[in-house]
Amino acid sequence: MSVDVQSTFQSSLFDAPQAPSTSAIERRPLSGGAWVDVGRNWLPDADDVFATLVRDVPWRAERRAMYDRVVDVPRLVHTYMIGEDLPHPALTAARDELSSHYLEELGEPFRTAGCCYYRDGRDSVAWHGDTIGRGASHDTMVAIVSVGDPRRLHLRPRDPDLREESFAVEMGHGDLVVMGGACQRTWEHAVPKVASAGPRVSVQFRPFNVF
Repeated sequence: MSVDVQSTFQSSLFDAPQAPSTSAIERRPLSGGAWVDVGRNWLPDADDVFATLVRDVPWRAERRAMYDRVVDVPRLVHTYMIGEDLPHPALTAARDELSSHYLEELGEPFRTAGCCYYRDGRDSVAWHGDTIGRGASHDTMVAIVSVGDPRRLHLRPRDPDLREESFAVEMGHGDLVVMGGACQRTWEHAVPKVASAGPRVSVQFRPFNVF
């Protein structure tokens, strides 16, 4: 049985606080030692962040092998590596606030920022866990900041016998979703295609050597 966690799309230009605040983040414990935190209207200046990301990020299209052919990855991507400046000061402040808030649990700061540009409802990401690098064997975190049109992040246990625990979080404009604990090893997540959606950018903050 699927449970949806939804929010109404709102511009955070007036509703969000002037600086990222972790005080309103709510945690949902999951099976297998995993958990998900959600912060609504968390990112300040979300309108300006969205416009800046669409305009200034050096987006690239990727291709991948699938069965007997090579296909386009259904979204545009770019990753800001360790030491690279982020394209908007609100994202730098967000990364620093997340690093401070989760330091006791995570034991290290967030270091990279992977960006995905979902141009419309046809862009998506298939079921997966971030298990390249340390995420395959250690508890870690991936913090996602979403700006633009709402899209649902679907989550399900890797164990087929536990699939009734599957649920979805609707990521609205300026929302924060953090997947932590064993989430990358014991759960999978996806952003499926939808019939209609406007553009959205997802920024995923990760620690060192988590992909």
